[in-house]
Amino acid sequence: MARVGWVIQGKVALVTSGDSGIGRAVCHCFALKGATVAFTYVKSHEEKDAQDTLQMLKEAKTEDAKDPIAVPADLGFDENCKRVVEEVVNAYGRIDILVNNAAEQHKAASIEEIDEQRLERVFRTNVFSYFFMTRHSLKHMKEGSSIINTASVVAYKGNPKLLDYTATKGAIVSFTRGLALQLVGRGIRVNGVAPGPIWTPLIPASFDEEETQKFGSEVPMKRAGQPIEVAPCYVFLANNADSSYITGQVIHPNGGVIVNG
Repeated sequence: MARVGWVIQGKVALVTSGDSGIGRAVCHCFALKGATVAFTYVKSHEEKDAQDTLQMLKEAKTEDAKDPIAVPADLGFDENCKRVVEEVVNAYGRIDILVNNAAEQHKAASIEEIDEQRLERVFRTNVFSYFFMTRHSLKHMKEGSSIINTASVVAYKGNPKLLDYTATKGAIVSFTRGLALQLVGRGIRVNGVAPGPIWTPLIPASFDEEETQKFGSEVPMKRAGQPIEVAPCYVFLANNADSSYITGQVIHPNGGVIVNG
């Protein structure tokens, strides 16, 4: 039986990089709110995280939702994204909510350290996958569907140590705005979430011990956020009852950082 106010009850959600961090929290919130959830992960690197997330989602799902699935894929390539979408549609018949969340980041003290191979790799994961996943998912999305892209506060304030990552997040903001205008006539809303400093596996993997200890201390709230403090933004943007007049916009769960644009 549908719960009053659970407006994503019965919806099918696909979340890229949903095995850990913000992606896992989003998957969990979606499942708790009655959605059927599929997510992607990187095979071998994230196998245990994916299995743990699957178990979490099975325990969280409502009675009328279908069992969650995890799909391994390197989303930087079009054929892989097409395969993911086909697998999800074969399992559930459609996609109502697409969350483009895949990302990777690597420190570099100078632009001279960022060679062509690395630049292409980061853009493939952080930008190409958003284009590819959206292009293939749209064939199976109807009026009332929602696309939500994960950007970052660095798209607005920059980060000198994560230059290529920062560039991709700026691209995602522009992609979100342009795609929203393109799809508004089809009744599909496109929005973004730009988290500030959030504790995810990317942090200790990207920064040294001293930087990790200070992580988040520069924002007005003087702390990093937790993924569960970000995930409700995605639920809000996926809910037509709550956000039906919002498209082409970005929400900023960032601990109080004031951004323009």
